[in-house]
Amino acid sequence: MKVNIKVKTKAKQEKVVEMGNNNFEVHVKQLPEQGKANIAVIKILAKYFKIPQNNIKILAGKTNSRKIAEIDFAH
Repeated sequence: MKVNIKVKTKAKQEKVVEMGNNNFEVHVKQLPEQGKANIAVIKILAKYFKIPQNNIKILAGKTNSRKIAEIDFAH
């Protein structure tokens, strides 16, 4: 499943907000430097969907606040 993600960095609380129609807003505490926020996004989404982290891949937007990720529920 492909999802659109809007990342909010430097958040006080880490959370996932479902915006509907495969759109999510992910709040992370990490700063957007050296891929740290991307790693945090994957961890938070994995916990939210209760799947392993390696089932989530960021396909587009690695250096942008808007990302497209693929989530594999099959494994």
